[in-house]
Amino acid sequence: MAQTQSTTWVCRVPVTSVWTHPEKVREVDAHGVADTPDINKWREAMNQKETKDLTLSNRLQTQLLYGEPVLIEEIDGTWAKIIALWQPSHKDERGYPGWLPLAHLKEIDSVADRSYARVSADKAQLWTLDRRPVAQLPFNSLLPVKDANETRVHVHTPDGDAYIEAKHVQLVPAPEQIPLGNGQSIVNEAERFLGLQYFWGGMSSLGYDCSGFSHHMLKANGYYISRDAGDQSVEGVEIDPLDSAAWQTGDLLFFAYDEGVGKLHHVGIYYGDGMMIHSPTSGKAIEITRLEGTVYDKELCAVRRFTQEETT
Repeated sequence: MAQTQSTTWVCRVPVTSVWTHPEKVREVDAHGVADTPDINKWREAMNQKETKDLTLSNRLQTQLLYGEPVLIEEIDGTWAKIIALWQPSHKDERGYPGWLPLAHLKEIDSVADRSYARVSADKAQLWTLDRRPVAQLPFNSLLPVKDANETRVHVHTPDGDAYIEAKHVQLVPAPEQIPLGNGQSIVNEAERFLGLQYFWGGMSSLGYDCSGFSHHMLKANGYYISRDAGDQSVEGVEIDPLDSAAWQTGDLLFFAYDEGVGKLHHVGIYYGDGMMIHSPTSGKAIEITRLEGTVYDKELCAVRRFTQEETT
């Protein structure tokens, strides 16, 4: 299993969850750790208490998308301890650490000097070259491009050469070089997921947690920020949380217990006009909410800006 410069280990399933430790997996999580995980069936298998326990018992860390690269640190039976290289975190300077089933990874030839296709649709079908369905890829999945025309983008995948319809992807120079959008572009992306159920550790269009949602909406607009809310809250440009007139659409709003002075626990995206769009908590869905008169109004502790300041 030794890694070489000529090969890379990547996620070989549409979405996989990264766990704190293999011992954190419960019987009800079978669909989440199956060789071909099914996030929807996993969600359906859990009752409200079991879903909440994903958070309370610190079971999940994050998720990987199809083709996302990892560094393997250790292999213990059928599990691998990895670093998610595209997910910045204070936990490890190389990326986000955790465990996942080894069956969810595949070693492929490394590629260099290739542009990438970013899935810009909510979900996109991946096809073999002779048009057989391979997998349904979530929003923001990134794959190296082999060639492209007006209708098809041929990509290098864990399943070999395949293609995605051109209308479902954005061609970008590299994963960290997605063209920059503005605050309104961030909000426009976020609105597409209104009604999507919250999922702890979620980093896909099958379900986001609060910081996974902010991470991916900014990533879609070229802003490469950390994965977790605590890290995000000290990045970008500091904006006065007491001066709401200074906030701009697309800023990130952060919230802490004990009326803003306790432990940070939530992040949302400023929607404008005193509102935010966010993925609230287990049992709820992505929504737009007005801050005034709510617990969020009392718990606001920081505002950070990642976009260029708008001028009038």
